[in-house]
Amino acid sequence: MDKRTPLFAVLGLITNVTLVGTAWGQGIQPYPDANTDRLIHQESPMSPPVRNVVFTDPDFGETMLRASDPTTNFKLPGTYLRTEDSGQASEWATDTSKFYMLGKGGQVLVWDFNPMTMQTSSPAGAKSGQPLLIPLRPGPSFSFVDPDLIYGTVSTTPLTIASYRFSTAATTAVIDTKTCGLQPALSATAVSDDDVSVTLDDSRVSISEGGTQAGKHMFVVVYDKTLGCRWYNTQTGVISGQWGATGLAVGSTSHLVRHAIMSRGGGYMVIQVDNFGWYVWNVATLNVTACPIGSGAHCGGYAVEGNATRIDGEGAQDDMQVERRPLSNISQTTQLYYPLPTPGYWGQTQHFTWANVDANDSVPVCLSTYNYEGDTEIDQPFAGEILCVETDGLASTFWRFAHNRAVWVSPYVQTQPLGDVSRDGKFFLFTSNWDTLLGLASDGTPLSDVFIVKLQ
Repeated sequence: MDKRTPLFAVLGLITNVTLVGTAWGQGIQPYPDANTDRLIHQESPMSPPVRNVVFTDPDFGETMLRASDPTTNFKLPGTYLRTEDSGQASEWATDTSKFYMLGKGGQVLVWDFNPMTMQTSSPAGAKSGQPLLIPLRPGPSFSFVDPDLIYGTVSTTPLTIASYRFSTAATTAVIDTKTCGLQPALSATAVSDDDVSVTLDDSRVSISEGGTQAGKHMFVVVYDKTLGCRWYNTQTGVISGQWGATGLAVGSTSHLVRHAIMSRGGGYMVIQVDNFGWYVWNVATLNVTACPIGSGAHCGGYAVEGNATRIDGEGAQDDMQVERRPLSNISQTTQLYYPLPTPGYWGQTQHFTWANVDANDSVPVCLSTYNYEGDTEIDQPFAGEILCVETDGLASTFWRFAHNRAVWVSPYVQTQPLGDVSRDGKFFLFTSNWDTLLGLASDGTPLSDVFIVKLQ
């Protein structure tokens, strides 16, 4: 059993210390085989692997798989495949028996997956050698309790949250949000966003909607399967519904919604706003808390929500700063990366996923990093990697698993290594253009595929 000093007890003792090359977390659960030093690890040249053939990352030694190739999207062969781009959706079935990827045309393509062999196969209802195309819009979320179920919306009814059951191929309405009593009523041109969220017990689902596109929505809707609908009109400030307090929001000004993400416990909505930052709505109340960019509260950058906690990249003194904050008090932050290097390193963007979260928000959060200018030089620790970070407050451990070999080509989102961790925390699904070696589609669009690394 490793003996580690609680993070909170040592934060005040750290001044101008740079930690490099020390394997002080080596062998730490839940990933005892992972590298935990803080050295710069150069990337070994490697040709793109063959799809569905297990291989080993040459730099960190972890087991990997290429899960797609130019034939995978049978609707648009020769085009890119990618993962969901927010890190908030759950792309894995709760028992890791299947996962989905997204095609260039918005197709949601599902593979069966064997966690023991790391092999993909065609699900029931799909042609041999092909993934299953399911009738949901991009970015659905698997149920956290039922591996046969996934939640999302359908193109013909974007204002209805639906579920799709794999064993019966049945799409079923969960809630038609037009029946939720929104005021004013939804217009004929209103659509919803691709941000359906699901709680860990499947008791609540949420969505943002009301405008004509992302960034223009004014309604956040939470549907509790027992209590009914609850909604917040972010433009008028009115909060109402079949449960909870009703009236005008306290602590918010009029705004429109880019995305709305429900915490896994269902008690909070994190509302992203273009060119502003984000708000937290305590769903049962009228209380809304603002976190504007430039406020000194470090409200920019990518983030992910747990049961009642937010993990984000502060990026104030070093790119790899990671912090956690309770959604009940977002000004209370705890640093997860310490000691910080002096001077700090710059050039890497973090992208988080926490679908493996537990009830206490204490399991590792996982992430990918990439250079936000497309620079391929690795000149700092954690550059271009897949890794996980300790969140339980016992130490500052970074488990390192593989280079993601993703080179950002602006403005193509499929060239970013955005990823999703499985519910059991043992597999990480991500997008890569494999150092641009996958080439270009016939229209000049960069090609990318979906890869899996085993976390152990």
